Amino acid sequence: MKGLILSGGKGTRLYPLTYTNAKQLIPVANKPVLVRVIESIRDAGVDEIGIVIGQTGPQIKEAIGDGSRYGVQITYIPQDSPDGLAHAVKISKPFLGEDKFVMFLGDNVIQGGIGGLIRDFANSSWNSQIVLKEVENPSSYGVAKLREDGSIEQLIEKPKNPPSNLALVGIYMFDETIWEAVNSIAPSKRGEYEITDAIQWLITKGRSVFPHVHKGWWIDTGKPTDMLEANSLVLDELTPGIAPDAVVEGSQIDSRVVVEAGARIINSVVRGPTIIGENSVIENSFVGPFTSIYHHVTVQNCEIERSIVLEHASLGNISTRIQDSLIGRHATVQHSEGKPRSLKLNVGDHSNLWIV
Repeated sequence: MKGLILSGGKGTRLYPLTYTNAKQLIPVANKPVLVRVIESIRDAGVDEIGIVIGQTGPQIKEAIGDGSRYGVQITYIPQDSPDGLAHAVKISKPFLGEDKFVMFLGDNVIQGGIGGLIRDFANSSWNSQIVLKEVENPSSYGVAKLREDGSIEQLIEKPKNPPSNLALVGIYMFDETIWEAVNSIAPSKRGEYEITDAIQWLITKGRSVFPHVHKGWWIDTGKPTDMLEANSLVLDELTPGIAPDAVVEGSQIDSRVVVEAGARIINSVVRGPTIIGENSVIENSFVGPFTSIYHHVTVQNCEIERSIVLEHASLGNISTRIQDSLIGRHATVQHSEGKPRSLKLNVGDHSNLWIV
């Protein structure tokens, strides 16, 4: 079995952060979302993985490399234009061949592994298996209608009257019958080849398509609020600990904090679940729950909580608490004059922001 990760989207809903960085490389609890997907597939026993890339391909290649550091073999599959998920599958045939494969959207974060899902599909005679999740607002998603035997009868995109509350999560399993499907469908109204149309083609032609209903949490990290929520959920699952070479002086660090190698925490309070990245400096500051500070970040004379701060950012002398914020790479946030009551920031890479 092989793995296929779709990582070609530009991430427009995360602008300005994704003007200069692939959305799949934004870290959740100090680990890029794409790396989490790779590790999830690897831990399920699949070590040959294709990654479909678009305009941000060079960034993804630089960050991920050949996959050896993660114990996998990576093949990059360029998608010249964003023509839909089914198109991404279609152009991946030279890599996938006739093997069964798992397809994972590269910006999804899911609780737990997919080993059980892969074993079930590998040992079945099904042509496809789709991961579904019960949601409160199914009208906002692609929704599955099931038959009495548990198989999928129909997929409906954002229905006004949903036949169920089971939404498509973004993880799919296919066998070789998918090739006829992706070659038989026409573009949708938005001009893309939709994977839901390909799956519906399988169903209409009498192929067996069954669901796997995921019981844990799942987040599509397409928007800043979703990214922060995913960060909070993953932080809550980390094993706390302080690296041996980290420096902690005159500070209070509770039992739910991860402090990585080379970090320095001076005269500060850090409350978890929180992670402080490698070689970052926290000085005379408060870092509150559900905050991820990536590597080589400086936070001085600040208060911050429920936020994500990317590498090489600098926050200094800010008189009001920062919360629910995304701070980009190499961004600088400093205080000038005045005392604003609150801050809610989405700051792109290499920004310089003065609060006046």
